[in-house]
Parts: sequence; structure tokens; C-alpha cells
Amino acid sequence: MKLTGLIAAPHTPSNPDYSLNTEAVAKQARHLVDTGVKGVFVGGTTGECHSYSTEERIRLFKAWGSEAKAKGLVNIAHVGHNNLPDAQALVEAAQASEAEAIGAMAPTFFKPASVDELIDWFALVTKVAPELPFYFYDIPSMTGVSLDTADFLRRARERLPSLVGVKFTNPDQDLLKECMQVDDGAFDILFGTDEKLIEGLEIGCRGAVGSSYSVAAPIYRQIIQSFEKGDLATAKKHQEHSIKFIDILYKYDYLPATKALLEMLGVPCGPARPPLGNLTETARASLKNELEEIGFFAWVS
Repeated sequence: MKLTGLIAAPHTPSNPDYSLNTEAVAKQARHLVDTGVKGVFVGGTTGECHSYSTEERIRLFKAWGSEAKAKGLVNIAHVGHNNLPDAQALVEAAQASEAEAIGAMAPTFFKPASVDELIDWFALVTKVAPELPFYFYDIPSMTGVSLDTADFLRRARERLPSLVGVKFTNPDQDLLKECMQVDDGAFDILFGTDEKLIEGLEIGCRGAVGSSYSVAAPIYRQIIQSFEKGDLATAKKHQEHSIKFIDILYKYDYLPATKALLEMLGVPCGPARPPLGNLTETARASLKNELEEIGFFAWVS
């Protein structure tokens, strides 16, 4: 399995009372298709996975399974969890929703201390659907699990036959290069740092998963198209646009700010769920003004 292009990490839509709002998924999916996104990575970090119950995440899988199939989006379901029964239930639900693949971050409370422990964990998680392609979601900044991902790939194949690659949201570019070379490039390494997409392309990644693709896919399509034409100057110009607007989003608290931005773009997904906060009306107006000042809305139109 080798994916190309932009795979969006969609926000989990909620109602004003923070309850799950699966009715919003259809509009999210249409927006992604219209802006040139190829697929979705459902219920990961951007999807606030650990803020939602297993039952809610299963309902989200069902909603995205239906919409992704109808609209031709590749569907990867994130099944990471801190306990085994719930993780396995999510795998089974992903399979029932006809997801093309699953992904999982490492447990975030009791953490695997070695590559062997991580492999053992994922072997148990995936055994309920052993033929469903599996991606390790490597995001040490959130999980606190920082292991040798290339060593994981080299050693996992025997006990994890469904392993196809990594969603690489890890700042170690040398490790990324090493992962790309394991088994002569047999694994699918999906680049996971939006504001450095051009670096991932230069290393050899051809698929990328990112949260900001939900709000700014046209910027990233320009990066990819310019890079493929050999026009690095134009690719870098669009990457600078990405850095500028992402810096602004972080100023206002990234995830709640992107949810506010989605509403400005006509794709309302409701508030972020506590313990995350949300933007006041004053902050929303200020965010919009700052984005207008740098030309963001023209970049994504």
C-alpha cells in the first residue's frame, strides 16, 4: 500500500454542548474533495481521539466510512487507545466501516519502553483484523514514546504482517531518511509535519497526513505541483505561506483556532471538547483579521 497526495486529518465535529455531531461529516467530506484532498485519517490527534469515548469514535468511523466511500476518499481510521479491549473494538469497527487501513499511536499512559514492547502491543491490537493494512502513527511529542522507528520497521514484519508503513509526525529528519530506506523502500512513509512538507518531498515522501489540509489544501497542492515540476522557488514560496498561517493559528491555540477557521470557511465543526478551550468572539475576530492581513483567504480560494 502506497498513498500519494494529501490525506487530511479531519476535526471531530461537535455540537455546542460538546456532544458528537456526525451530521457534519458530509459537509466536511465534500469540502475536502472540493479542495483536492485524496483521503482522511480519522480520529487522530486533530480528531481529539482521547477526548472521545470508544462508542463515540465507533460512530465517527461509521459516518466517515459512508462519506469516504461515497466521495472516493481513502479512509484510514485511527484506533490508538490506552487499553487493549477498546483498541480491538475500534479495529473491528474500522473494518466494519470498510476503512482501507488503520493507524495507531503508541499508548500514552503506561508506555512501551522498547521496540519489542511496542511491536507486541500492536500485534495484540491488530490481531482481530489481521489483513487490514496498518500504519504506526509516530508522534512522540504527544505520546511521550520516542523509539527507533526504523528499527521498529525492520523488526516488526514477522509479528506484524499487516504493517504497511508509518505516519511520521516526528521531527527527526535523519530518522525519516532511514525509515525510507528500510527494506529498499518497501514501507509507505506518510509525512506528518505540514509546515515542512517540502522537506518531506525532498526526502522522498509522496503522501502526507496533516491537520491544516482541512483548511488550506490549495496551498499544499501548489507545493506538490511546483515541486514535481522542479520549480523549487515557487514550492518554497507556498511553503512560506503555510508557515505564516500556521504560526498565527498557534498564537491562538492551534486546534481550537483551526476549528474556528473551518467555520469561517463555511464548514462548521463546533467547539473543541474540554479540557481544550475555545476562542472568544473577540479572539475569533482578531484571528480572522490576522489571516486576512497575510492574504490567507486569497491563497485558499
